[in-house]
Amino acid sequence: MDFSRYEKLRTLVRANFSEQTRALVDEALEYADGKLAGLVRYDGSPLLEHAAAVASIVISEVGLGRNSTISAILHDVVRLAHKQLPAEEFLALSADIRKRFGDQVVGITLGLANISELKLKVAKEQADNFRDLIVSYSEDPRVILIKLADRLEVMRSLEMFPREKWRKKSWESMNLYAQIAHKLGLYSIKSELEDIALKYLEPKDYEHVVTKLEESAEERKAFIGRFLVPIEQRLNRLGIKYHIKSRTKSIFSIWNKMHKQHVPFEGVYDIFAIRIIIDCPQEAEKQLCWTAYSVVTDFYTPNPKRMRDWISIPKSNGYESLHTTVSAEGRWIEVQIRTERMDAVAERGIAAHWRYKGVNQGAQTSEMWLGHLRELIEDTTHSLAQRFDAKPASGEIFVFTPNGDLRKLPEGATLLDFAFDIHTSLGSTCVGGRVNGRAVPIREQLRNGDIVEITTQKNQTPKSDWLSLVVTSKARNKIKSYLREEQAKHTRMGREELERKLKNWKFAITIDEAVAYLAKYFKLRLGTEVYALIATQKLDFGSIKEILSRHLSGEAEEERRAAAAEIERQKAALHGTQEKAAPQDALVIDDDISKIQYKLAKCCNPIKGDDVFGFVTISAGITIHRCDCPNAKRMRENYPYRVIDARWRQSAEGAFRVTIRIVAADTTGMANHITEVIVRDLKLGIRSMNFAPAGNGCVAGEVAVEVPGTAVVDTLIHQIMRIKGVQRAYRVN
Repeated sequence: MDFSRYEKLRTLVRANFSEQTRALVDEALEYADGKLAGLVRYDGSPLLEHAAAVASIVISEVGLGRNSTISAILHDVVRLAHKQLPAEEFLALSADIRKRFGDQVVGITLGLANISELKLKVAKEQADNFRDLIVSYSEDPRVILIKLADRLEVMRSLEMFPREKWRKKSWESMNLYAQIAHKLGLYSIKSELEDIALKYLEPKDYEHVVTKLEESAEERKAFIGRFLVPIEQRLNRLGIKYHIKSRTKSIFSIWNKMHKQHVPFEGVYDIFAIRIIIDCPQEAEKQLCWTAYSVVTDFYTPNPKRMRDWISIPKSNGYESLHTTVSAEGRWIEVQIRTERMDAVAERGIAAHWRYKGVNQGAQTSEMWLGHLRELIEDTTHSLAQRFDAKPASGEIFVFTPNGDLRKLPEGATLLDFAFDIHTSLGSTCVGGRVNGRAVPIREQLRNGDIVEITTQKNQTPKSDWLSLVVTSKARNKIKSYLREEQAKHTRMGREELERKLKNWKFAITIDEAVAYLAKYFKLRLGTEVYALIATQKLDFGSIKEILSRHLSGEAEEERRAAAAEIERQKAALHGTQEKAAPQDALVIDDDISKIQYKLAKCCNPIKGDDVFGFVTISAGITIHRCDCPNAKRMRENYPYRVIDARWRQSAEGAFRVTIRIVAADTTGMANHITEVIVRDLKLGIRSMNFAPAGNGCVAGEVAVEVPGTAVVDTLIHQIMRIKGVQRAYRVN
């Protein structure tokens, strides 16, 4: 093969890796060249050039190692094979790659292939898919990092792609991939993805900002020169080793600020920043950074609101720096103070952070790095959820363990979040704790600077209502995981016990039929709920045996039929005689009754189509009640002489109010879906609507709707039940 095409990558490999790795990279290039022979990109260049460019980014801009580099080279080979080859051939290819390059390369490339096959929709739902994608493939976080490198290479080459792909790829890069890069501390990748995406999404705006930056470049350079003179003189006199970079704000950041604050280019005051980078041993870092800070503030007045100290408390992704904004010549200028080590971490993100901690010193530290990265990725899914569910971005609080260890949590975090943040077993057995020496329950919200101590009990376990007491994804995921395991355990235990009992009783019924009947009998939605009641001993086998015996003997059905016949008989006794003798004597309820004062009873709210009767009151004329009204029996028994027959006129028109009770999953937009069905689909009027959380991730409430009669109520309930997430809907009155 022609290795000269890939000389940039090979030079990087020579500079960063051992002789053995160089040989493996060359073997991977040759292997991929053979498998991808004849395949080209949109501009006619070999497809392998894309993979080689991604591998170069993986080494030089993300800072990953040998396995990631080889995976980047082979990712298109595995992706295409996964898509096109039959299962047996694909397994043979995987085995070949495993033998040549090892298990990790197979795992990473397969993860990348799976991501490529996930079809993302350009819309808000895309964020949901992407969150699932991250969680699915965070088994090995390197997959996400290589995917970022892959996307960066695609964006740099986007010009060669068909025009119809520009917008979709730019949208994804700006709204999804750039957010991940930011969370992982890969700020330069984040900025470049956003800038290129803006160039394709808003070309005119992009050109405007670029032109303005070019026009003001000379003036900016002169200003920076004047600004730095006193600072450099003092730093030199103090003997501090340093160098200075001036960094212009990214094009996207400037554009974003112009849009959000509705200001022209000139109104964006912190267009550039000065970075003072100090060269010193790690133990002297804090002291020298604060010395440099005092030098800057000796000459220029700082804005106290714009001070950021990420040296005392670094960001969770390892970022350390001291930021201040100072006033000079009537304008604000941001000054960032950091060391060479901190700058490498800021440029290369979490990989550099752990490299400085000694990733190359062995597999254990490497595992720590990957573990930390996995935590960050899990946390990222939570922040993306907030971003796309349009919730306000919450701040962060810092709390301490009794030993003085610092923990960072989101605003609104509770004692339970803190317990899970320290360790899963601590969270699972938490029963309360002490905050600043004061005893508090698990739901206690923590505040900045609190000293928190956890109290546990061995027999404590996570409960479903805990989900409403936590805000961190770590706590939520651990609780959900435990509840799922418990539910599966209960289902298994309950089913085994019931199967055993049915065998002992020698009942001629399958377990599925028995469970279906029991669920119906106890008005439960799922069979698993029956098993859970059995497993937790809330349902005893004596009752089950009796219920199933009556069901199998047909006794239960006979009772039901007898009860139905009795209701019919009572109805006939109530209405029959009068109707046969003189149906004209019945009170006919219409929307236009002259001289007869009647009103519809509030206790049962009858509507056209309901079986009704009239009741003569002393002060309010006649009230119309439903025959199944809770008060009907008492009225008939105590005042039979006041009861009069009533029926609806067939042609009667009117608006009756009916109240429907609804229990549904607590998902975004549920109220809108219900409103749309009632108003848009059924063309009915809503008079009131009231929902509140009901625990277990559900909301419950009532909707009062104006209907012309009972026929519409059945349709209304049926349509509401069809809404995804609605669990129950029934008429209250």
